[in-house]
Amino acid sequence: QEWKNPFASWDPQDFCNISEVVLPLDAYWSPPVFILERVNGQNSDMNYMVLMHNGSFNSTRPFQVTLTCSLMILKFPFDTQTCNLSIASFLYSVADLVMKTRRAASESMKHSQTFLLNDGEWKFTNLSIIEYTEIVDDKRYSVVTYMISMQRRPTLYILNLILPTCALYLLDMAVLFGPSSLEEKINFQIAIILGSSMLAVILNNSLPTSSNKPPIIGTH
Repeated sequence: QEWKNPFASWDPQDFCNISEVVLPLDAYWSPPVFILERVNGQNSDMNYMVLMHNGSFNSTRPFQVTLTCSLMILKFPFDTQTCNLSIASFLYSVADLVMKTRRAASESMKHSQTFLLNDGEWKFTNLSIIEYTEIVDDKRYSVVTYMISMQRRPTLYILNLILPTCALYLLDMAVLFGPSSLEEKINFQIAIILGSSMLAVILNNSLPTSSNKPPIIGTH
């Protein structure tokens, strides 16, 4: 966070060329902001800010938060999800506080990619920023929303789910139209049904469940 207070400025030449000082966060007013989608998290212990001689404040506080995000997994495991991170301050209207982003969306995305893991299940694909005002009880408040797009890496699900399922269906068709006797076909069909049941149990534990529409692979 960066903001400016013209009443907290001084001339460095009058104070031994001191151009900045580190102060506790509660020593001066700081803009209170909230993450709208936050459901849980861990606050930072770095409750300090830097005050420049021209009245500019700088506060860097890392947070680890858990956000709510509506998932659409109909195309699982080839799905792309978009989650929002909205930052607002509902204690001050736009007449007193207007929030702006310091970096452009492309610069923020490039900066964010340096902090993300490269071998996880999700791939960070895009970041866009929207600045707007929201009306609550006839008052307008400044809101900044980061729209984060992520793409799932499907390799693990293809090897463990899709390929075994296709193999069972192909084996079922081969046995059904093969030259075997009726008794052998029945035995093969029972074995395939048991294998499909075991695969369904594994599939149920592997598929995500937080969606109104189940994935196509789970409905067929």
